[in-house]
Amino acid sequence: MQLDVVNGENKKVGAVDVRDDLFGGRVNTDLIWESVVHSNAAERRGTHATKNRALVSGSGKKPWRQKGTGRARVGSIRNPLWRHGGTVFGPQPRSYDFELPKKVRRGALRAALADKVQNGALVVVDALSASEIKTKTAAELLTRLGVIGKAVLVDVAVDDNLSRSIRNIPGVSLVASARLTAREVADAGRVVVTKSAIEKLQEALA
Repeated sequence: MQLDVVNGENKKVGAVDVRDDLFGGRVNTDLIWESVVHSNAAERRGTHATKNRALVSGSGKKPWRQKGTGRARVGSIRNPLWRHGGTVFGPQPRSYDFELPKKVRRGALRAALADKVQNGALVVVDALSASEIKTKTAAELLTRLGVIGKAVLVDVAVDDNLSRSIRNIPGVSLVASARLTAREVADAGRVVVTKSAIEKLQEALA
């Protein structure tokens, strides 16, 4: 399979060969789902917390004597059975991150890219760089490439000028090919990738 390579003016300047077994087969949506769940879980802050009986306010004194009052025995007003008492087994701060097998991560990214290739939503360019830090220039470049709405730009090494130029454009991000995830690809309407980056991805996903 061959994909056209265009320049910043969206004019064809060449072609790049991609493997049919990587980008032309059935899209495994189950792997994409697992990768997205993993990415979302890793970003959860997990700062929720409840107070147990050791943390709630209140005296530690026994409210009344053990026997003779006719009431139920109790040792503290911070008892979980009482109003304003501690919470039993409540949520505590923790990490929701979990380990995802390397093969699953690669398979998910391969499936997400294959879906974009088959739907014509992947654009291969010769280079992604900017001579100056200017949002207007970056927005014009995306318009020429037919990018509307959410998009992810992929290069082997992130160009600092371009990265700073697009950070004010909602829904557009610039990612190094080694750090690209299936969630970023699946969430984007368009994927703009350099020729060198697609070749690197092809080597890594083979």
